[in-house]
Amino acid sequence: MAAAPLSRKHLRVQAVAAVAENGAAVQAAEGQARPIFPFTAVIGQEEMKLALILNVIDPKIGGVMIMGDRGTGKTTTIRALADLLPQVPVVAKDPFNSDPFDAELMSEEVRQRLKAGEELPVGSMKIPMVDLPLGATEDRVCGTIDIEKALTEGVKAFEPGLLAKANRGILYVDEVNLLDDHLVDVLLDSAASGWNTVEREGISISHPARFILVGSGNPEEGELRPQLLDRFGMHAQIGTVKDPELRVQIVSERSTFDENPAEFHKKYAEKQGALTQRIVEARTRLKTVAIPYEFRVKISAICSELNVDGIRGDIVSNRAAKALASFEGRDEVAVEDIYRVIPLCLRHRLRKDPMADIDNGDRVRQVFKQIFAME
Repeated sequence: MAAAPLSRKHLRVQAVAAVAENGAAVQAAEGQARPIFPFTAVIGQEEMKLALILNVIDPKIGGVMIMGDRGTGKTTTIRALADLLPQVPVVAKDPFNSDPFDAELMSEEVRQRLKAGEELPVGSMKIPMVDLPLGATEDRVCGTIDIEKALTEGVKAFEPGLLAKANRGILYVDEVNLLDDHLVDVLLDSAASGWNTVEREGISISHPARFILVGSGNPEEGELRPQLLDRFGMHAQIGTVKDPELRVQIVSERSTFDENPAEFHKKYAEKQGALTQRIVEARTRLKTVAIPYEFRVKISAICSELNVDGIRGDIVSNRAAKALASFEGRDEVAVEDIYRVIPLCLRHRLRKDPMADIDNGDRVRQVFKQIFAME
């Protein structure tokens, strides 16, 4: 007797299971070929690590800007996060990393293939992390259209750029405060809309560009314009560790890793796996997390009291609090969740006061305690 055909739901479950199994093998192989410092081995810098994890749980938070001294582990931590993330299902050989099951994450070409009844070949890939070099041109970032081929052959010949490669992944811009403003505008617009559109000589091509935008920089080398800084969902400030014993521990861990990366990875394998599983579960749970109405009102009251322009700060604070509650395994946001995330969400949106004798993050915490009547 012939077996009954599997439904689309069952096929998806099987595909995701295969992706997870294949991902473990790929990560193990890559751990030997291209060793990356484990995320769970990073000492200190809890604010930066929390902001990165929350953006992975809910990419709609809008990315994170990390500002701090040189040599404080910004790039190391960001690369460690990318190595920690699981595999995802993709349409095989698709240049835009289209999701074979979610129409919102498909390119137009893949959508048309699906409407035509074509069976999409499902593959897997590690969540991509793309570095954007400071000298990158707009064509390299957005992609280019081959006008000659379009005119002679009548086809839309498109050469994908870094935004296409970063779709469904992380786009990392080191020294973002040194990047040309027009490129920053392009990145932030794409990150906000989830799409990249390239137009040339009357030809227009769009493709999905949903990525987590992560920028880092040293404040001594210049600041971003306020209107651009406001577009980052969160802002983490990190500093050089002052405790001598902690500094010795950091140096020791780094030396051990450099001497034998494979053994170092084995030491943290269990913690890495546990954190990966926790992130995966949080992403699934996020849709069910609720935030009480009175908390939402108080978040908006804090933004109003601090004279935060627009409502982006309100939106991001709500999203970040829900992501943290989900990460902690709860279905409802607690006051402590808001207290932990709201400085990250608002400190970069406050107007600068040259006479202020208090850090912006501390200002946010002070107003939070007033509004929530905390001691």
